[in-house]
Amino acid sequence: MKYTLIVLVSFLFVSCFPDLKSDVETQPVDYTIQNEKEITDYIAKNNLIAQKSETGLYYIINEEGTGKQPNSNSDVKVAYKGYFTNGKSFDKSEAAGITFNLQQVIKGWTEGIQYFKEGGSGVLLVPSSLGYGNGGRPGIPGGAVLIFDIKLITVK
Repeated sequence: MKYTLIVLVSFLFVSCFPDLKSDVETQPVDYTIQNEKEITDYIAKNNLIAQKSETGLYYIINEEGTGKQPNSNSDVKVAYKGYFTNGKSFDKSEAAGITFNLQQVIKGWTEGIQYFKEGGSGVLLVPSSLGYGNGGRPGIPGGAVLIFDIKLITVK
């Protein structure tokens, strides 16, 4: 009985201490440097010429387009393919594109789509801070760099 009481009290005492391992795991990871290297390595490996915005988004304009240019609140129709730097695709629209408001998408799209005009096409290289961050989403791990081939079809 005495030993059982000691074990029980010891267990309760130890359980009152915070779990240091879980505290470390819940701290957000800063992927800025890792993402920057991954993007610049991808650009170099594929002989691309990209522009970098102040937010860290890289973009390539293959065709600027000649129509209307969107703003951050525009409804746009875009055809796209999303993939990782290793080439593995995680999402793709129909060729006819999908319509959405630029306030309803990741920050990298809200910013990046504005560099194009209707009829324009190019590539967005999105660091995790402008994508799905540390948490990721199903099929996209936290901290992932996302690449999108995009064609801006219409702006409303």
